[in-house]
Amino acid sequence: MIDNLLNPAILFFALGFVATLVKSDMEIPQPISKFLSFYLLMSIGLKGGIQIVSNPVTVDILVTLLVAVVLSALIPFAVFFGLGSRYRIEDKAAIAATYGSVSAVTFVTAVNHLSQLDIAYGGHMVAALALMEAPAIISGLWLYKRFSPHDSQDSGHSHWEAVTNASVLLILGAIVIGMVAAPDALDRVKPFTESIFQGMLMLFLLDMGLLASKRVSALRETGIATVLAALIIPIGCAAVAIGLSWALSLSQGDAFLLTVLAASASYIAVPAALRVAIPKANAGLYVPMALAITFPFNLVLGFPLYHSILQAIL
Repeated sequence: MIDNLLNPAILFFALGFVATLVKSDMEIPQPISKFLSFYLLMSIGLKGGIQIVSNPVTVDILVTLLVAVVLSALIPFAVFFGLGSRYRIEDKAAIAATYGSVSAVTFVTAVNHLSQLDIAYGGHMVAALALMEAPAIISGLWLYKRFSPHDSQDSGHSHWEAVTNASVLLILGAIVIGMVAAPDALDRVKPFTESIFQGMLMLFLLDMGLLASKRVSALRETGIATVLAALIIPIGCAAVAIGLSWALSLSQGDAFLLTVLAASASYIAVPAALRVAIPKANAGLYVPMALAITFPFNLVLGFPLYHSILQAIL
C-alpha cells in the first residue's frame, strides 16, 4: 500500500485533488484532457492486440472473456436492487450502469502496477476491458425502462450508442489494429505508444485529481449512505471476481486484472452515454461516486488488498 501511495502517478492524482481544495488556478484544458484519454485507450488497445496475436486463442481465454462480459451485464442488476428505495429509479439505473461498466484509467494503472511487480498478464485482458463497457450500459438502460414504464423517451438509439461510444470504439479499433498491423510498423511507433506512456498517465491522473475534487461536494447532499455504497459495491464486485478467478484457475496477473475490472466504475463512457439515454439521472451523484470515491479507493487500498488475497488463494 505504501509503494502504491508513493507511485508518481498516484501522487499526481493527489496533487490535483489538493490543488482544487486550496483554490489553485491549476487546470488542464479540456481538449488536452480528451487527448490524454484517447492516448491511453489507444496505447493499451494496441498492446492488447499485439499480445493477442502473439499467443494462441484458447478455450480458457474465450471462457475468461465470456465471464467478463457476463459480469458486466449482471453487476448492474445486483447494484440496482441492492440500492433499495433511497434513490430515484433513474439514479439507481445510472449508478448500476456505472458500476457494471469499467474504468480504463483504473485498468491502465493496474497494468502499470503489475509491470512494476514484474507479473505477466494475458493480452486478452485488454479485450476484456473493451468488451465490458457496453453490456453494463445496456443493462442499466433496460432496468430504467423496465421500472419506469411511464417514461416515454425512446432510447433505442442509446443502446447502439453504448457500442459506438468513442472510448469503446477506440479501444476495440486499437485492438484490431494491433492484431493486423505489420510488426515492423508497430515497432516504429513504440516510442509514442510505450516510451512516453508513464508521463501521459501522470498528466491524466493529475487532471482526474482536479476533476474529482470539484465533484466530491455533490456527495454531501445524499449523505454517508452514498459514500458507503461507493466503497461497498467495488469490494463486493471484487469478491465475486476473485471467486471466479479461483474457480477458473486464472494466472495471478489475469485474476488481478479481472478483479480490478469488476471493482472499477466508469466515469467516462457511462456518463457520455447516459447524458442522452437517461437525462433525468443526476450526474452529480453517480459521477462523484465513481471518480471521487471508488477510483482513489481502488488505486490506494484496493490494489494491494486484491493482490494480497489473490496471492493467498491462487
